[in-house]
Amino acid sequence: MTTRNATRHAMPTPEYFPLVDVSGTPHARGVQHGRAVPERVAGGVALYRAQLGRRGLDDATIRQLAQSMLPVIEAYDASYLEEMRGIAEGAGVSLEDVVMINCRTEMLFGYADMKQTATPPAEPPSSEDGDCTGLLVLPARSATGRLMHAHNWDWRQECVDTGIVLRIRGNGSAPDMLTFTEAGALARHGFNTNGVSLTGNSLTCDEDFRKGAGVPLVLLRRRVLEAANLAQAMKTIWASKRYCANNMILAQATGNDGSGISLETSPGEIFWTLPENDLLVHANHWMSPSAVIKLRDPGLPQRPDSIYRQHRVENALGRIEGRIDWPHVKAALADEFGKPDGVLRTPKPADFSSISATVATTLMDAANRVMWVARKPYEARNFQEYTL
Repeated sequence: MTTRNATRHAMPTPEYFPLVDVSGTPHARGVQHGRAVPERVAGGVALYRAQLGRRGLDDATIRQLAQSMLPVIEAYDASYLEEMRGIAEGAGVSLEDVVMINCRTEMLFGYADMKQTATPPAEPPSSEDGDCTGLLVLPARSATGRLMHAHNWDWRQECVDTGIVLRIRGNGSAPDMLTFTEAGALARHGFNTNGVSLTGNSLTCDEDFRKGAGVPLVLLRRRVLEAANLAQAMKTIWASKRYCANNMILAQATGNDGSGISLETSPGEIFWTLPENDLLVHANHWMSPSAVIKLRDPGLPQRPDSIYRQHRVENALGRIEGRIDWPHVKAALADEFGKPDGVLRTPKPADFSSISATVATTLMDAANRVMWVARKPYEARNFQEYTL
């Protein structure tokens, strides 16, 4: 792996995501976060204001939608709202701007419902992750002897300049965490000192944004990354009301042992799939037979490539004789078959005048407390190392 030191005290090398260290009270963590990368927070604000504007929302409506999320956030965890206040203060933006970054899924795709109108969204409901691919390799198949967790994040191309790696030092009530996320956001995917790891992929169903407000996905993921073990991480998802569909791959790695599961969540139900032959892959369509029968997927006609992306990664890793190593995983996630609609997404036009691309490829060895992230992997797969 290509590695370089990453620090927030020096100008980051452009091809890598900056590392931001935070500790202390929720507000103090937020202030440190915002002060470290104000230009990246501002970039995220500009991106999502523009995206909402292209959906016909003016600044007053955007502000109103963000304010409508404040009681939802506070009811779920008041400390998360305090952290957002700190981020806003540190970055020199409004609290509503930071809420918009953390609740962009709900605001981008559920705005018609949030405005309490009968008008359906202008596009099929879709989650915030674009066309992602995630995977687990259990220790029995891993060349390292430890659980391997990896992910391609496909989203707006602009996020290559708004992404960060956030290292959160727990205050005693929560473990330390290392998470790749957008500047201003509380979490995306990563792992903690208990070896619990998480990645998320978008899913759609006909129940999305139709059953009232739920927990914003960013907050749910942050709570999962605070879990003491895999069981607690799973309970966190079962206990939370969900606003829209999403897939979360959860795992826990402890030394040379580990286990994982894929939870496909709709607003009303949770379906699970387990690794087969010590391998689990998930793209952007429902895999549980029960879910396929019970739910209608309005997003699949927009991204049918999910079907072959899933198959190609499973095949690429499944046919390896012997144990799977990181070069195998990197090669599977770099597959460009069907370009630009491959496992590795090369930049292409997307809805509302945006550009879709694989923003980052992330590899996680949670037992060893190390993460490698490649920025703009469609140009060069140079992986930066970050440790917890």
